Amino acid sequence: MKHTARMTTATRLGRWLGGVWGGCLRAERRTHRWLMAQGLPAGGARVLIWVIKLAILGVLLYVAVWAALLLVAVVVAARMAEQTPEGDDDFDLQFPASLDELRQTPGYDPNLYNDTSHEMYSEDD
Repeated sequence: MKHTARMTTATRLGRWLGGVWGGCLRAERRTHRWLMAQGLPAGGARVLIWVIKLAILGVLLYVAVWAALLLVAVVVAARMAEQTPEGDDDFDLQFPASLDELRQTPGYDPNLYNDTSHEMYSEDD
């Protein structure tokens, strides 16, 4: 048998959450009394408090949805980056390597490339 009873983390967390919940309830009652002191009927104050609670819940849900979408986008981007090959040596831009290969391409015009050694080159000033 232990001489000192140690509080577990779950108990500490539960007590903390209970304290926060109690604080919220006290603040709600204080707000309700303040609204009634301002001349609002008790039912109107209760409705106004519920409207504020629902508005806060809506904002929290809105933020949660956008945070989830952002998280999904980051995960998808990470998966796409993971699947792209690192050293793809087969990638070729399809540009001719030499002037002879360039001359063999369809629609080659020596005037566009300033190919003065080609027989079809004409110098127009």
